[in-house]
Amino acid sequence: MSGGLTIRPATEADLDALRAVMALSIDRGQAGVLNPAQVIASRAVMGLDTQLVRDGTYFVVEDAGTPVGCGGWSRRATLYGGDHSTALRDPALLDPATDAARIRAMYTHPDHVRRGIGRTILNRCEQAASAEGFTAVELMGTAGGVPLYRACGYHPVERADADVDGVIVPLTRMRKELD
Repeated sequence: MSGGLTIRPATEADLDALRAVMALSIDRGQAGVLNPAQVIASRAVMGLDTQLVRDGTYFVVEDAGTPVGCGGWSRRATLYGGDHSTALRDPALLDPATDAARIRAMYTHPDHVRRGIGRTILNRCEQAASAEGFTAVELMGTAGGVPLYRACGYHPVERADADVDGVIVPLTRMRKELD
């Protein structure tokens, strides 16, 4: 990575810093594409899934040792949501021969956007999923993330908006075939 940015697997010791990056990304990063009620509602369906850290499939990007981005992939069926999103969670293992791996929980600190952090994480995740035999990846894109995912070769599969107590959070399920 350029500009002093590094990427490494996240550890349990990173959890508080990752939650802080996520909160800023949700609250400030989504403010340009969601109304205030949608930003608040999005917290119910976005956040840290610590299973990814335990599985060793979650990454942190640092700038001079400070976390500025994070994201990962999963060989489990859960498509999106954090530890608190229990209704969305399915820990079943996917079959690389028939299922798409999941790209999960992508966040960039709002002061560090447009520096290649998201692309770097996506590339690392796609390479890791491919190395485990997956031929495709899927993700649930937020309104703020869809432009990045499109630019990286992901195609919309379906709109899958979340209804959080009557507030609609726009979400798009997206897919990419791996080489």
